[in-house]
Amino acid sequence: MVKFESLDPEIRGVLGKKVSELGLRVEGSPVEGYIRQLYEELERRGFKNFRPVCYLTDEWGCPDQQPVLGIPFYLADSKLRKIEKAADTLETDRQVMMYMRHEAGHVFNYAYRLYTTPEWRRLFGPFFRPYRDDYRPVPFSRSFVRHIEGWYAQKHPDEDFAETFAVWLTPRSAWRRRYKGWPAMQKLRYVERVARALADVEPIVKTGDVDITPDDIKVTVEQFYEAAGEERQARIDIALDAHLPQIFLTRKRKEAVPAGDIVTKHRPELVEKITYWTGVPRPVVRALIDSICRTCQRMKLWGERGEEARYLVEVTVLATTLAMNFLTRGRFET
Repeated sequence: MVKFESLDPEIRGVLGKKVSELGLRVEGSPVEGYIRQLYEELERRGFKNFRPVCYLTDEWGCPDQQPVLGIPFYLADSKLRKIEKAADTLETDRQVMMYMRHEAGHVFNYAYRLYTTPEWRRLFGPFFRPYRDDYRPVPFSRSFVRHIEGWYAQKHPDEDFAETFAVWLTPRSAWRRRYKGWPAMQKLRYVERVARALADVEPIVKTGDVDITPDDIKVTVEQFYEAAGEERQARIDIALDAHLPQIFLTRKRKEAVPAGDIVTKHRPELVEKITYWTGVPRPVVRALIDSICRTCQRMKLWGERGEEARYLVEVTVLATTLAMNFLTRGRFET
C-alpha cells in the first residue's frame, strides 16, 4: 500500500479529490508528447492515414475490437505521476513508449480488421480464443518476439500480434538481425508486408467506443490507489528463514552492514530484471523482493562490507529460482 504520509502536503491535497473532479484531459498534458512521438514513428514507417485515437482511462489497453488507445490517466498530471511513483508503479518514458507501440498494434489490428483474415489466423492463432490470466508461457520460445517484460506475446494471439507490431515499429530495433532464423520472423515479415500494403489506405474502422474515462471514476484518488494497491500487492507466504542465513551473516561483525539495506538499495533493479527475464508479473516479483527484505530485517542478518556484489548475485539467483517456480508451477516452493 502507498504510504501517503510520506508525500508532500501539496501532493496529499489531491488524494481527497475525486478523479472525475480533476478535469484530466489529453490536450495540454504530458501525454501529448507521447502521442506525438508515436505518430512520428508511424509516419516514418510510411503510414499516411493510420493515427490511433488516444484517450485517458484507468489502465493501458484497448477495449475489445475497438480501435482506440487507452492511456492511464495519472500520466496526464504531474501530481498524480508523483503519487504513482510513490506506489512504485510509475513507468519510465521508455516504458511508456513501449506500451504505446504495443497498444498501437492492437489498434492497427482492429482498425483494418486483420484478425478476420485467414493469414492472420494462420500465423497468430484464433482471435476469439478465451484470454487466460494464468497462462503458462514457454520461456525463450523463438516462435514469439519479446517486447514488454516477460513472455507476453504468448498470452493470446491478439497479444502476439501487438507485440510483433511493436517490435517492428520500434526505432532501431534491428529486428531483422535479432530474429534472424527464428519462426517469429515470419510474423514480423507479415507485419511489414501488411503495413506497406495499407500505408495509404484509410482504416476500415477509424475509431471506436471507449470504456472508462476519468470522468467515470467517481472515487477519490486515495480510494483509487487503495483499491489498486490491493490488486497489485501479491501475498508471498514463503519460508525464507532457512535460505537467507546461507547467504548473509547471522551475527554482526566489524564493518558489517544490515543485509536488508543491501537488498533494499538494489530493489528496483532486482524487480526490473527478474520480471523481464522470468516473465513473472511485476507485482509478484516486487512482493517477493519485499519479503526478502523483511526477512533479512526480522532475522537481523548482516553482510560484510565490500562483498555487496557477491550477496546480490546470490539473492538474484534465489529470487529468480523462486520466481521460475511460480511461473511454471503457480506457486513458490523452497
